[in-house]
Amino acid sequence: MAAAANHAADAPPSPPPRNLAPLAWGFLAVTLIGVALWLGTRNVDGRMGAPVPIDESQPATQQPWRLAVDGIVIGPQPASAAKKPVFKDAEERVIDIYQALRAGDRKTALSLAEALASDLPNFQLGRLLYADLLATSINKPVDLKSLAATSAEGKKNLQALLEESRLRLQALTEVPAAGSLPDNLLALPDSTRHVIAVDTSRSRLYWLVNKAKPGQPLDLVLEKDLYISVGRNGVEKQVEGDGRTPLGVYSITSKLNDDALPDLYGRGALPLNYPNALDILRGKTGSGIWLHGTPSEQYVRAPLASDGCVVLSNPDIASIFGEPGIVGTSVVISPELKWVKREALADLAKPFKTVFDGWMNHRMTADFAGLRNTYSDDFFRKGKKLSYWWPTIKNETAPTIKISDLSIVRWKDKDEVVVVNFAEQLKPRARIERKRQYWRLERGEWKIFYEGNA
Repeated sequence: MAAAANHAADAPPSPPPRNLAPLAWGFLAVTLIGVALWLGTRNVDGRMGAPVPIDESQPATQQPWRLAVDGIVIGPQPASAAKKPVFKDAEERVIDIYQALRAGDRKTALSLAEALASDLPNFQLGRLLYADLLATSINKPVDLKSLAATSAEGKKNLQALLEESRLRLQALTEVPAAGSLPDNLLALPDSTRHVIAVDTSRSRLYWLVNKAKPGQPLDLVLEKDLYISVGRNGVEKQVEGDGRTPLGVYSITSKLNDDALPDLYGRGALPLNYPNALDILRGKTGSGIWLHGTPSEQYVRAPLASDGCVVLSNPDIASIFGEPGIVGTSVVISPELKWVKREALADLAKPFKTVFDGWMNHRMTADFAGLRNTYSDDFFRKGKKLSYWWPTIKNETAPTIKISDLSIVRWKDKDEVVVVNFAEQLKPRARIERKRQYWRLERGEWKIFYEGNA
């Protein structure tokens, strides 16, 4: 509960006022439908699959709808429909509504919206979309000036819902191509169970799962693509209380069940190891960064709403919370993930892997001069510098060192860093230890600036 107290500022904003002018809802509908039509044919960075055509086997519907705002007419277009997300959830139900609108089937769209609002009354976007469709069904032009009568708080919440919808729709056409992985994942052991990658610019969490059978090579695939919220002031956390979500490579350190937490954190929390070694080297402060759920009165949070945590809907946090081996899972939080073909990762890893193999060779041959050259002058561990730890490092050499479960995850911003995890056995029948290193590219050479037990 002490940890939970650190998250008091994570309290959700008040729900949007119920007395917003009906004409304001029409503005939302026009905006969202326009976004839906625009995204139906969008393609970004070559990462997205081809649009899926509308199913022409569906029965014919009423005449296409038309909406006019300040002389701009918006209506259905013959463009193909966007690809649906893999899992049936609240987000896909929103997408089904837009698909019906694209096909000109306003009646079905309204029916779907009504069911969504009824089934998930705490899903604010669903309620708002239903109100939109009711308002626009009268086919009256929308006076955007009517928004001036809306309270400042109402406008803020309305804008947050617009942004949430934009991001959800954007995710339809920005599904990573089949067989691709984030380029941060240079090398992972066959024993990997899953990896989490967060793209904060898209408010998405990608759940990657190893589909290989025991004894087979790693087969990491994207299984879930989930909407998330981040810090109210954005990302790149620097100090305690700045309301920002940290960026970097982290790991899940523990599980906090919902019965041990206030309602604010929903159906469970997964703490991360912030600040990590790179954060500490850079002087960043703060703590208590979690992946967690949503309070019961809300289905999801606005895109920028937390005090720094990554927040999911309760069904989504529950879907990963109970996964075997979730503690220790790597979590990459990036302002923008870059997806590459998995075959390309081995080539990306080669330059560093050569350096890592050299470090191993120095240890196995007791080449202390070469070994020292692989450590940074900025090395630290538990507040002590390299001079303190050098005798220990020298003693951890042997001609029989065995390394297994090697993981290499890259991070690149103003520095290029790799986080390395591995299991090590110095001598036959000796105890196997789990270790973690942080390497940084310094003047063209890779150097270790942190090393310790994982």
